Amino acid sequence: MTFRSALIVGAGHGLSAALARAFAKEGMAVALAARAPDKLARLAQDTGARTFECDATQRYDVDAVFAKLDEAGATPDVVVYNASYRTRGPLIDLDPVEVEKAIAVSAFGAFLVAQAAVRRMLPNRRGAVFFTGASAGVKGYAQSAPFAMGKFALRGLAQSMARELSPQGIHVAHVVVDGGIRSARRQEAPDKPDSLLDPDAIAQSYLHLLHQPRNAWSWELELRPWVENF
Repeated sequence: MTFRSALIVGAGHGLSAALARAFAKEGMAVALAARAPDKLARLAQDTGARTFECDATQRYDVDAVFAKLDEAGATPDVVVYNASYRTRGPLIDLDPVEVEKAIAVSAFGAFLVAQAAVRRMLPNRRGAVFFTGASAGVKGYAQSAPFAMGKFALRGLAQSMARELSPQGIHVAHVVVDGGIRSARRQEAPDKPDSLLDPDAIAQSYLHLLHQPRNAWSWELELRPWVENF
């Protein structure tokens, strides 16, 4: 199965940038949606990607991005939801407004994006929707309830979608990123090589999912450094 257009929602300079580069090398037209798309100008230039301002928790914003892609003849057949929001602290000290935002960004936004994507994929009975999860989606850490709530909901969404939509030709997968991701601001200690996930290596795993034959689809993939406890 070949793919022509990819949309990454919650785009930034880490994993999303690696995914954009990987998809572009595969010959796909890439679109990047983020709250602050101006920060993606260099990435867009390097990958030929189109950028869109989008708050994924707002249905109007999500619908507008998909409508613009439809008008341009670039309706995505690959959609990656990479947005999340985290707030931490003791349970009794958490701000309910921040908790609501964490759940909305990590889970409700994923639902809105997935719904818009699937509506366009179903008529052709083909497409792929991938969600970026975290270890918090399978185990809730102390003082991190809001992130766990959002990521648990995201995993549930992905599993439900996979069961419903796989028989209709749409590949749904949830990627558990269990560990820190290397970045310019987050480097490995000299005595701990390969202790952080390389975003380009993660992107290659997304490509592997994308190219899986439909007689051997994965609905979930766990990625972690070799030294990570789990």
